[in-house]
Amino acid sequence: MKFIIITGGVISGIGKGVSAASIGFFLSEKYKIIPIKLDGYLNVDPGTMNPKEHGEVFVLEDGAEVDMDFGHYERFLGQNSNRSQSITMGKIFKDVLERERQGDYLGQTVQLIPHVTNFIQDKIKEVTKNTKTDICIIEIGGTVGDIENELFIEAIRQMRLKEKKKDFLHIHLTYAPIPAGVKEQKTKPTQQSINLLHAKGLFPDFVFVRGEIPLTNENKAKIALFSNLEKHQIISVPDVDNIYKIPEILAKQNFDTLMLKHFGIKERFDKKLKQWGDIIKKEKNKSLIIGIIGKYTGLEDSYSSVVEALRHSGFQLGVDIKICFFDARKEIDTKKIKALDGIIVPGGFGTSGIEEMIRILEFTRKNKIPSLGICLGLQLMIIEFTRNVLGVKNANSKEFDEKTKAPIITLLDSQANIINKGGTMRLGAQRSILKKGKIFDLYKTGERIGKDDSISERFRHRYEVNPEFVKSLNEKGLYISGISEKEGIVQFIELDKKNHPYFVGTQSHPELTSRLENPAPLFMGLITACLKNK
Repeated sequence: MKFIIITGGVISGIGKGVSAASIGFFLSEKYKIIPIKLDGYLNVDPGTMNPKEHGEVFVLEDGAEVDMDFGHYERFLGQNSNRSQSITMGKIFKDVLERERQGDYLGQTVQLIPHVTNFIQDKIKEVTKNTKTDICIIEIGGTVGDIENELFIEAIRQMRLKEKKKDFLHIHLTYAPIPAGVKEQKTKPTQQSINLLHAKGLFPDFVFVRGEIPLTNENKAKIALFSNLEKHQIISVPDVDNIYKIPEILAKQNFDTLMLKHFGIKERFDKKLKQWGDIIKKEKNKSLIIGIIGKYTGLEDSYSSVVEALRHSGFQLGVDIKICFFDARKEIDTKKIKALDGIIVPGGFGTSGIEEMIRILEFTRKNKIPSLGICLGLQLMIIEFTRNVLGVKNANSKEFDEKTKAPIITLLDSQANIINKGGTMRLGAQRSILKKGKIFDLYKTGERIGKDDSISERFRHRYEVNPEFVKSLNEKGLYISGISEKEGIVQFIELDKKNHPYFVGTQSHPELTSRLENPAPLFMGLITACLKNK
């Protein structure tokens, strides 16, 4: 068993998840890689957090709501994760306290060290044992020095003492800013971050330095001196226009070779790197502008997987996709929407921005602008169509108005008696049966449909389309083209292609299973429709 540890310094949000995924990318060609994310917050999971504060909530196949970095892990490694790989301080404290009540610590004073730090190490070993892992990549969220992460840092320090040096690799990710008044790349924050790490008993084997521009050789040498490392162990990771270039940037600085040498691995793995290179270097001779109409646009990470799914389709079809974000909580100028090639209305919760999104969907339907509705987006497509085509002017969702007399969107039966909010939605991979039509053809082209016309996508919702309206919707041309295999819940809708180039909605989150080499069918359909409609 080998371990790779990723810590961060200076500021958060500079790409530890992408770095961890890129490192795993090299090794996944030959080895079983398991990424683990350690998050210091006291929430059991991020499912109840506001995306504007924490970014997108990523949903796994098994229904776990986890950090958005798991999206990077799955996309780069080409494998699914499970709930045990997400370890939060909330989970740790909850489990330790439950053990104390059960009598597991009889006669002992339960303390942060050693009881909590030992439990963290046990959880890590449990994950690797159950998954028969060759190499475990552990990312510690936040930055070194955060009080929330102190116990994770200490647990890793203890782990390093127990493991052989050749089986343990530590990478510290920092940031080299360029102050506006100086216009010179500064290494002092990195030096101080490394000093802080040293004070906690951890000495990294590599330092990755993020920044607007590549590090100069002089700055590499300076950082190496303060890190007790050689200059070749300082890796520059400058800003890029797409994250899929990161493995190549690391390889050009010989990082992959140095990492393999550290582990005593003599083989080289270049096949995946070449395959990705062929995809991302494909000539883009077309361009499109896609609008994302949402309520969490203040932080673009709120829609990370949607953005990546668009990029995947762009790479496959040779299209340069520019993404424009529109805040649905404010009035949106329809002239700006008219200038777009297509739109996406993604998932969300609550009443803010709802009527504005409905208004924009009416505009794109009437003006034949390709549109994709995801989760909440499907529900708003249904409400808009019911109000303006079926003539039910007061049609609404019970989520927005519990007393509505025309509940076109209603609470799932399975949610009726649920009290707790965390982890209780309809979550994870669910199978749907598709009817012949546009969506069926897209999944067939993408080779994602079974012989029984079933597909699998991931879900995260409490509300569904009211079955009482299904017949009327079909009769007026908004076809229910996919339902859940077991419960018959509406999962996919589409307008007749004779009436609209692409007005498609899904209750699922297809962006979560999109991959660079295998883009999500509904996103491919949107981009293809935009090109034809241009």
